[in-house]
Amino acid sequence: MILVGLILLLIGFLTGVSIIWTIGIVLLVIGAVLWILGAVGHSVGGRAHYW
Repeated sequence: MILVGLILLLIGFLTGVSIIWTIGIVLLVIGAVLWILGAVGHSVGGRAHYW
């Protein structure tokens, strides 16, 4: 999810399409939150890892 967010950020930045930029930021933040939760040992959605 973090990788997809970064790719969308780059595409949105290069093309100037603001909705892709916004979606990339949202995916990046959600991916980072899930990664942090998984790293500190909290289960996410009943799983030890979100992927």
